[in-house]
Amino acid sequence: MIAHECLGNGPARVFVLHGWFGDHGIWKPTYPLLDTERFSYVFVDYRGYGASRDVSGPHTMAQISADVRELAAHLGWTRYAVVGHSMGGMAAQRVAIDAPHAVSAVVGVTPVPASGVQLPREVLALFESAATDDAAAAGVVEGSLGNRLTPALTNMILAHTRKTVAPEVLSDYLHAFTGTDFSAECASYKGPLLVLIGQHDQGVSDEFVRATFPRLYPQAVLQVLPNAGHYPMVETPAHLVTVIEAFLRQ
Repeated sequence: MIAHECLGNGPARVFVLHGWFGDHGIWKPTYPLLDTERFSYVFVDYRGYGASRDVSGPHTMAQISADVRELAAHLGWTRYAVVGHSMGGMAAQRVAIDAPHAVSAVVGVTPVPASGVQLPREVLALFESAATDDAAAAGVVEGSLGNRLTPALTNMILAHTRKTVAPEVLSDYLHAFTGTDFSAECASYKGPLLVLIGQHDQGVSDEFVRATFPRLYPQAVLQVLPNAGHYPMVETPAHLVTVIEAFLRQ
């Protein structure tokens, strides 16, 4: 069983999936802001991350989906929403496609689409080196934040990552979210989908999201998060929680 942290006792059940850099702890700035009477949240650590660090792979979108669905069965959850950040947004789509009758809604927070991200060779090389090279990793994070915030935030995200996931696992997941494409299956999920775009996100940019998600999911609602880059859970947590919970209450 993959590791997870539970918050809340509400009737509306929500899995929360993290991105490439860091485990579920990246979401902790949102914890005091959550409506724990309306919602029950479960924050997941994938195989190789955080408290699941010693759980062996494979490190794939399909395995994340299988583990989330196994965890749902363990918890007795037959109906739930899935919120996913970045790479976790891709994993959330995989869960919804694999269990369309169980998933009540999906929220992608600066998410990677089901078609993956085909990075140019030189950019992929930078991302690959980020697994072990702090300067390269800092460059990736800075760019995704829009090169506009205190370097302390980049350093915090990077330190969290180095503490919670091994380089070889990071490398595996990089190739999972860049090299996996299950876009041909997207039509099997017809439920609600909210796609949140960071205003200053230079990675999963507004242009990129608008060129991909509406084509894959005609029902997708796209919304820009002002004053946020790729990590709104640490940049603008109160606004992020407000937007997510408003959508899930509908």
